[in-house]
Amino acid sequence: MREFSADYLSDTREGMWDDSRAALAPLELDRWDSVLDVGCGTGELSAVLAEETDGEVVGVDADPSLLAVARERVPTVAGDATRLPFADDSFDLVVCQALLINLPDPAAAVREFARVARHRVAAIEPDNGAVSVESSVDAEAALADRARRAYLGGVGTDVTLGAAGTREAFERAGIDDPTTRRYDHVRVVEPPYSERDVDAAKRKATGDGLADDLPTMLAGDLTEAEYDDLRSEWREMGREVVGQMADGEYRRRETVPFFVTAGAVDGDD
Repeated sequence: MREFSADYLSDTREGMWDDSRAALAPLELDRWDSVLDVGCGTGELSAVLAEETDGEVVGVDADPSLLAVARERVPTVAGDATRLPFADDSFDLVVCQALLINLPDPAAAVREFARVARHRVAAIEPDNGAVSVESSVDAEAALADRARRAYLGGVGTDVTLGAAGTREAFERAGIDDPTTRRYDHVRVVEPPYSERDVDAAKRKATGDGLADDLPTMLAGDLTEAEYDDLRSEWREMGREVVGQMADGEYRRRETVPFFVTAGAVDGDD
């Protein structure tokens, strides 16, 4: 399974569900006394679940450094998503967010979810191949797409899982007729710029952010020469971002589509 830092998870999930939680309706959170958040990471989803239900929310993750952050929000347990440390039928609802995309066999995890769930299983998974970027810097959207495609080619798991892939995993796990709702996580950069926004712009100008993904990109079809060309154009784009930001003119909007898939266990409804 791919590993992530606490800073990465906090950054990519910041503001998620703040605008609307309507897509979480299939989880039926007002019905349950107990909810398990699998692969909870730093507990961003766990905190949302705890706000939406009167029941107990428990987070489970294999990374102790992430659990140290998550346990400030909800009770936590160390465990593997495909070998959950709970008895059968331990929780009313078992849910995950952006977990299945990082697993080589998503259906195996969903089967384990169904084992420990009494009533309902759900997964909130993105389609990282359908991410869109709008920017006041003309070159940024096309370069972001090139970098994303190169990265996706070397990841090794299906990070474009989205709705169709998640439904397939549910059906392979024996959960029939799951429902799916879409939620777009929109991240906007505009004046006044945060310290994080300024740091991100500087990393574009130096190419450091792109360099972090170099091993993954080269694991796919991208050659070193193609990477060098991309990094050169990326740095030029980054310098324009910094320049526009200095003038208060830079704006960026990124949309990541997530799909909330939910289904009943053993015919429960």
